[in-house]
Amino acid sequence: MHVHDHKRPERIGMPEAVLCSPKTPAQMEVIIGDLVAAGQPSLLTRLAPAAMAQLAGKTRAHLDYDEVSHTATIGGNQPRRPGSVAVAAAGTSDQQVAAEAARTLEFSGITVGQFLDIGVAGLWRLEARLEELRQADIVIAAAGMDAAMVSVLGGLIAAPLIAVPTSVGYGVATGGTTALHAALASCAQGVTVVNIDNGFGAACAAVRILNLARPTTS
Repeated sequence: MHVHDHKRPERIGMPEAVLCSPKTPAQMEVIIGDLVAAGQPSLLTRLAPAAMAQLAGKTRAHLDYDEVSHTATIGGNQPRRPGSVAVAAAGTSDQQVAAEAARTLEFSGITVGQFLDIGVAGLWRLEARLEELRQADIVIAAAGMDAAMVSVLGGLIAAPLIAVPTSVGYGVATGGTTALHAALASCAQGVTVVNIDNGFGAACAAVRILNLARPTTS
């Protein structure tokens, strides 16, 4: 039996989120049924298309599913909040992680701008979007390989920068450890780093920052 954490928004300013990947279809059926019955907006993460297809049709009917980010929502998004977040992906291969962050922010009622394929392998692409990135209150940077985009952005923007190292890369970069270490070792001042491929966590960090600066409005 799933116990709905209906007090979570009061405690941390964010409603329930469910990590789907470790759960069986039968467990997901029960959890989704309980969340629907609770009647509060909820977010499901790491719900792969194959796992989505295993759910009963009546269960899937309750879900607003996004195949790129592997996320689903129940009950719509939360009320709009002031503030904006830019989600930047170094390459197309980082898109799923960036999309997970963007979908989490949209679910949280936050305005999101997405900037895809602007990594340092084509530095002019980042330069072309720099003024737009500077308009955001917070920037999330998803990057694999050596995660060089993180340090570059860290030296060019004033907004809080949240790095998401991704598991994209060859050889020693495989699995994202190199990107994680590079982000942690960045010489850019004040970069915040979340775990590998954790677009959801980066978005939640941004929500916490915006919650402090700007209270939620209906």
